[in-house]
Amino acid sequence: MRKIIVSAVISLSLSTSYVHAASPWTGGDDQPTNPLACDATPAQVEAKPYDGGAPTNAPDRKGKPLKVVDVPKLVGIGYFTATSKGIADAAKEMGNMEAKTDGPSKASIDDQITLIDNYITSGVDGILFAANDPVAIAPVLKKALAAGINVVGYDANSTPDARQWFVNQAQFNGIAKSIIDNLAAEVGEDGSFAIVTSTFTTPNQARWIAEMAAYQEQCHPKMKWLETVEAQEDNILSFNQANTLINKYGSELKGIVGMTSVATPAAADAVTQAGKCGSVAVVGLATPNAMKPYVGAGCVKSVVLWNPVDLGYAAAYVLRAVADGQLAPGGTSVKAGKLGELKVINGSEILLGQPFVFNKDNINNFDF
Repeated sequence: MRKIIVSAVISLSLSTSYVHAASPWTGGDDQPTNPLACDATPAQVEAKPYDGGAPTNAPDRKGKPLKVVDVPKLVGIGYFTATSKGIADAAKEMGNMEAKTDGPSKASIDDQITLIDNYITSGVDGILFAANDPVAIAPVLKKALAAGINVVGYDANSTPDARQWFVNQAQFNGIAKSIIDNLAAEVGEDGSFAIVTSTFTTPNQARWIAEMAAYQEQCHPKMKWLETVEAQEDNILSFNQANTLINKYGSELKGIVGMTSVATPAAADAVTQAGKCGSVAVVGLATPNAMKPYVGAGCVKSVVLWNPVDLGYAAAYVLRAVADGQLAPGGTSVKAGKLGELKVINGSEILLGQPFVFNKDNINNFDF
């Protein structure tokens, strides 16, 4: 079925500006893109009406203790350990929120749905989530809203009407620009590259990739996009996929982009073991602790991310503000503790901030 879908996508005459008829499928979604200017001119954020959902007959929770469950894509990896810490830190700081993290052991949307459904049944006041699939997760989140539960997403969105608010770590086109600009600086304007992602249905990664393709076509048009492969947020599979790309394309491959905090260090490890440091660049999204050995050895020059601890922290504060009635449809900002005032964008999203580039000059200043 995957082969049929991919073949269909490639063969169709697509209207989006970044896909040519003969181009390989990038792994991006089919939503409209909005690439940033090549000269780094700031984007104008347009005001949009609220498009999130609403809980049915939610009780008055203002100032009252909240029982909250956090259901990330999966547990046991550094990234979501960091978001969980941020949620716990915020809960402790607020003093009126009891928060626990309970996610699947692998990036399984079915397991994630089951967990959320169980917590709806057992009873919680709020659900925080990072979706493995934006559409598949929507029915169970709508069930939570129908039960009067406050629902807030972070990291990876659902369809907007299945939750109230989504905390966006950075705007998708900003992440795209940062990754492609850093990649171009390393592989050159005519360099060829490939991508290791989680799955083609993971919402944030598909959106980043779509925006990356649009920005690359507009601002670095001579670069060649070779292939995008899935690795399920699995360390061994990510390593094997990167190694396969190295062997498959040989000297043509100038760069590998990792779209997950698992894929990027695994790709760096594959490049290191293949003796390709200096000839195959690795750029991508990852936590600094996982990348310090490769940055220190000079095999990786730049890592793009945000602070996932802050992301979890912000999500917890947004949920508290929603429960207290301090953030309602039409709101333009929300107070998020030590992070200050965060802006509302795209109708029902809260923007954490701009992406950050870790390199040898600053990476040792961070510990997560």
